[in-house]
Amino acid sequence: MKLNSKLKSAFVQPFSCIALTTIAAIGLSPSVLAVSLHSPQQYTQRQVQKLAQFSDQGPSERSQILQQANALYNQGDMKGAEENLRKLIKQFPKDAFGHFQLGNVLFRQKKSDEAITAYREAIRLQSKYALAYNAIGMVYASENRWQEAITEYQKALEINPNYAEAMTNFALAMWQTNKQDEAISYLEKALNIFQEQNRKEKVNQVQKILEEIKKTDDSSIS
Repeated sequence: MKLNSKLKSAFVQPFSCIALTTIAAIGLSPSVLAVSLHSPQQYTQRQVQKLAQFSDQGPSERSQILQQANALYNQGDMKGAEENLRKLIKQFPKDAFGHFQLGNVLFRQKKSDEAITAYREAIRLQSKYALAYNAIGMVYASENRWQEAITEYQKALEINPNYAEAMTNFALAMWQTNKQDEAISYLEKALNIFQEQNRKEKVNQVQKILEEIKKTDDSSIS
């Protein structure tokens, strides 16, 4: 069963130092589980400060390049952000985080194959990179490649069973492959995790997804 015209799940997180996470967008076409990124304007207020958390994890030059890339991203200059991240990777080729962030910027430019390559390199350098597996799943989901997306989400959850964003992504991909009961079960698990983490915004988002899915399910029965 595909979601009806009242539900489209847009899995999103911008160029972020923490994760590619999910939001739900209600009221759109069901044909594609869109995977997109917030606009720079939406992103700036919530995420721009996060990059500073990584400033002490490497050389100052690394931090400066990352900050420049982040600023360019926020300005909507994806090519500039990409150039800075490629500069970072050239200087620090074993920087898994740099490859991950490059993947995010490439994905934002709809360069799916290149984004996956960047995420895979991040995983090669850091095998337990759950965020990168989740990100690859999101790329596949954006292309309606549900089984491949599910495989990547599962890998993320094997690494971190409490990764609620990946769990939500996994659940909605399961829904798209007609596994409604499992989808609802995983959404409820994700909801519980978000509640335990006191992440109210995510709680509200998953609750809305569940409400819309149950409405869709009820209407199909009637």
